[in-house]
Amino acid sequence: MAALWIVSCLALVGSALGCGVPSIRPVVSGYNKIVNGENAVPGSWPWQVSLQQFSGFHFCGGSLISQYWVVTAAHCRVSPSQHRVILGEYDRSSNTEQIQVKNIAKAITHPYYNANTFNNDITLLKLSSPAQITARVSPVCLASAGMSVPSGAPVVTTGWGRTAGSSSPPRLQQVALPLLTPAACRQYWGNKISDVMICAGASGVSSCQGDSGGPLVYERSGTWYLIGIVSWGTQNCNVRAPGVYARVSALRQWIDQTVAYN
Repeated sequence: MAALWIVSCLALVGSALGCGVPSIRPVVSGYNKIVNGENAVPGSWPWQVSLQQFSGFHFCGGSLISQYWVVTAAHCRVSPSQHRVILGEYDRSSNTEQIQVKNIAKAITHPYYNANTFNNDITLLKLSSPAQITARVSPVCLASAGMSVPSGAPVVTTGWGRTAGSSSPPRLQQVALPLLTPAACRQYWGNKISDVMICAGASGVSSCQGDSGGPLVYERSGTWYLIGIVSWGTQNCNVRAPGVYARVSALRQWIDQTVAYN
């Protein structure tokens, strides 16, 4: 019976009802800069969360993957006693948005996360109460363990991270950027790139501080899949160097097991 329950839980995470299909369609106009970014369509990335201190200070992003679970980066160092999850936010300077503010019941970091190499840079956050699924709040689908995305394919990352010469922008930014092969990425970063990482960018666009933990998504047949988690890059957000993301397909088994047992 327990095994059956675990299997049904895994199926739920993998195919959350309506996952990856925003009610409000995103408009991605090609390769624009998140550094010097473009505003997203409000509500068009309904899985995007803002991780905030209780003061309201935004420090990292994340992605809703089910009513109870958010995925972010381990290096964000989320503390249930000090931080909270904000769902449905677009313009952080507005106080009229229908946001959901959630406390964190558990923060579970990958047991083999390495803070020096950023290997296994993933933390799962269990919400203390379920997210209410609305037009502006819904989960993204997770890349399966066997999912492959062709190199050069346009992928999208979103966040409120620092833009060129400024602090964190009030409105959610988006950027389309090309996925790189591991070989092309190693031309920049050498043996820092492991098989639990993927790279994108080096095309005049970059994610930056404050985007950490946020999504890298890929659209297939009208459904968006979380393939990466914003992890690391250059200190100055150099748009000629690829950004590095935790590879969700390589971490999928750990995600499924963690959700099933918690």
